[in-house]
Order: sequence, then structure tokens, then C-alpha cells
Amino acid sequence: MTLEALSSNEFLNFIIHDTISATPYNFSSDKGVNTQSDSPVKPGSGNWRRKQNVAAQGRKKRRRKTRVCKNKEEAETQRMTHIAVERNRRKQMNEHLAVLRSLMPESYVQRGDQASIVGGAIEFVKELEHLLQSLEAQKLLQQQGRDEANNQTVPTPPFFGSPFAQFFEYPQYIWSQSSNQFASESTSTIADIEVTLIETHANIRILSRHSPGQLSSIVAGFQTLHLTILHLNVTTLDQLVLYSISAKVEEGCQLTSVDDIAGAVHHMLRLLEEEPPLS
Repeated sequence: MTLEALSSNEFLNFIIHDTISATPYNFSSDKGVNTQSDSPVKPGSGNWRRKQNVAAQGRKKRRRKTRVCKNKEEAETQRMTHIAVERNRRKQMNEHLAVLRSLMPESYVQRGDQASIVGGAIEFVKELEHLLQSLEAQKLLQQQGRDEANNQTVPTPPFFGSPFAQFFEYPQYIWSQSSNQFASESTSTIADIEVTLIETHANIRILSRHSPGQLSSIVAGFQTLHLTILHLNVTTLDQLVLYSISAKVEEGCQLTSVDDIAGAVHHMLRLLEEEPPLS
């Protein structure tokens, strides 16, 4: 059917039918315009939440960068402060070591490192302690000589006012100075014994009657107790003998307090006293 053969009514129906059945043309897509982006975003919708999250993340990122910078500044300040404190500490340590080394004879310091200086100082102090104890013994001997010359009675041990009393502050066992209120009450003590303990190092002082073979027995007894003797000073005065011992508490030692060590040493001396004398 051609267009010329159609009647006017048929031609009008053809135009209406063709217009209704045709697909509508979208002018906005042809121009590249998104109609949804022009519509306002409602609060609470998915797009609104996404925009809020993005904005919050942006603020967090900005704050985090500022905090990192602040942390770097604080860390650098702390590091510089620590360096200054450490430098000052080392300076003071070196000055004290230099003074300590100058106070000792050269024979006590073989090298200039810190360990050698401190070790030499320990030896020097123990030597001075021994010298002081010997001078006290000589002082008492001179006093006894003057008393004998004046026909005065010379006290025999145990007696009050021992020449080595200044070396005993808080003895665990008392023998020659029974009036000391800090000593443990015991009528069967055979020696003055005082023990001080710092970590694994013990300082032991023993004042008792001298007997043959006593020193070697004490050294052997200390080894049995797992106490390694580091320093030992021996000062004798007539029938008296003073032992100043520095010992290290080794692993496996069952003595954990000053009372335990003092009790073990007193028990050892008790056994030595009860042994029959060597012929």
C-alpha cells in the first residue's frame, strides 16, 4: 500500500499508530546529562551516608598526619634528652673513677678500664680493713703491757669491750660482747658472728678462740655450703682470731638469709670445737 492510495482517514490512523508504538527518545542521554545527579540527596539514604563517611575519613586523615608530626617532634625531643642525660652520667662516672684510681696505689690497678679500677678498689678497701683490724689488735696488746707493768688484772676472753667491737654492729651470734642488745640470746655461742647479705654477696665476720687447723676447716666448710670465698682477712690477738670473709652465694646453696648463713657457720664452728685435738 502506497501513501497516495490511502484515504485521508487511513493516513491519519497510520500516523497515530506509528507514534504510539514507537520507542520514546531520551534527549538527556543524548547530551550526556545524568538526571539522577541533579536530584537532591536525602539524609539517611545510601548516597548521603557515603558522602558523610568520605568527609569523616578526610578529617581523620588530616588529624592523623598532624599527630604523626607531633609524635616525631616528641620522640626527637625525648631522644635528645636521653642522650644528654646519658652523656652527663658517663662524664660523672669517668670523673669518679679517675678520683678513685688516684686514691689507690698503682699496684692495685693494672689497667685503666672500669672493671679493673673497681676491682682494685675492692682489694684496697679490704687491705685497709685488715690494717685497721691489726692496728686495733696492737693497741690492745700495748694496753695489756701497760696493765701488766702496773700489776693490774688483764681480762681474758670472753670479755666486754672487745678490741674488734667496732667491726660488729648487729651480730647474729654473740660471744665476747654478751651485753649487745641486738645479738641473739644464746648461752652456748662459741663465737661472735655477723653476716650481711646483698643479693648474692655475703660479708661474714667471725671472732672466736684460735685453734690449730681452724682456718683450713673453715675454708673447706664454706665450699661444702656452696659459699665461694672471694676475700679473706685473718687478724690474731693472743687467743683470739678475727676472720673477715667476703663470699659469693653460689647456685645450689640452701642458705637464703643472713640468719641461715650465720646459723650454718656457727654450727660448723661448733663441730670444729668438738673435734678431738690433733696429736
